[in-house]
Amino acid sequence: MQVLQNGRFAVSTWSLHRLLGAVYAYSPDPDKSAAAKEPYGPGAAALIDVPAALSARGVNRLEVCSFHLPSLDAAYISELRDAMAASNVLFQTLLVEDGDPSHPETAERDVKWMEEWIDIAAALGAQRMRVIAGKQKPTEENLTRAAHHLNWLAGKAEGSGVRIVVENWFDLLPSPVEMNWLLDRLDGKVGLNGDLGNWPAPAKYEGLADIMGRAEICHAKADYGATGLDADDYRTCLEMCERAGYAGPFTLIYDSPFFPDEWDGILLQKAFIEDFLGEARARKTA
Repeated sequence: MQVLQNGRFAVSTWSLHRLLGAVYAYSPDPDKSAAAKEPYGPGAAALIDVPAALSARGVNRLEVCSFHLPSLDAAYISELRDAMAASNVLFQTLLVEDGDPSHPETAERDVKWMEEWIDIAAALGAQRMRVIAGKQKPTEENLTRAAHHLNWLAGKAEGSGVRIVVENWFDLLPSPVEMNWLLDRLDGKVGLNGDLGNWPAPAKYEGLADIMGRAEICHAKADYGATGLDADDYRTCLEMCERAGYAGPFTLIYDSPFFPDEWDGILLQKAFIEDFLGEARARKTA
C-alpha cells in the first residue's frame, strides 16, 4: 500500500460526531453501558463510509474514537479495515476514550481494560493507540502511578505493531512540567500526541513550544468565536509547533457549532494549515 506516506493531514471522528450520531461508551467501569446513545443527534452517516468521504476530500489518514465503533466483532473490524484499504486511508490512531492509569483505586483495572484494546487496534491496522494518561491531580504519587501503569501497558503492546501514545490532557498533565516528567519516566516507550487546544491560552503557547518537539502526532484543534475561527490563536499554536521542530501530521479537530456542516470546519482548518506551511517554506527558501 502507498498509504504509509500520504500527507500531513488526518481527521478524527470526533470532528464528525454530529454526522456520525450514535456513540458507544465502552468503559472499564462495570456500571457504564456501551449501548448506543445519541447525545449529538441521530447522525446521517456510518463510520464505515468515512474513509471514502475522507479520501474524496484529499485526506488520507484517520483517527477513530473508540466510542464511534458500533461493534467490536471481528467481522466488523475486518470490514472497517477493508474500507480503509479500499480508500487508501491510513488508520493513524485508535483513540481509547476511557480509563485512568493515575487513579489510586481503579488504575490497575483500567490499564488491563486498555490492554484489551491493543488487539483491536492491531486488527484495525492502527499505527498507534492513544490512551488517557490520567485524570487525577498532578501529585508525585499520581504521576508515578500513571508512569508505572503506562510502562506496563507499553510492554504489553510490544510486538503488536501498535505504539501507545498519550496526550497533554486532563488534570494529571496541566503543563509541560508534568508532561515532560512523565515522558522522561517512560523513556521513549510511550509517544506523545500533542493537542493544540487542551491547555488554556496564553500559557499554552510556550507550553506547546516546550513539548511539541517530542510529539509524533498532533491534534490540531482550533478555537471558534462568534465570528468564526480564531486565526490569531491557531496561527500562534502552529508557530509554536514550527519553533519546536514538529514535522509530523496534523489531525484536524473541529468541535464547534459554528459550521452546521462539520466538513466545512474541517476543510477550513486544513486550508489554514496548508497556507501556514506554505508561508513557512517560503520563509526558509527566501
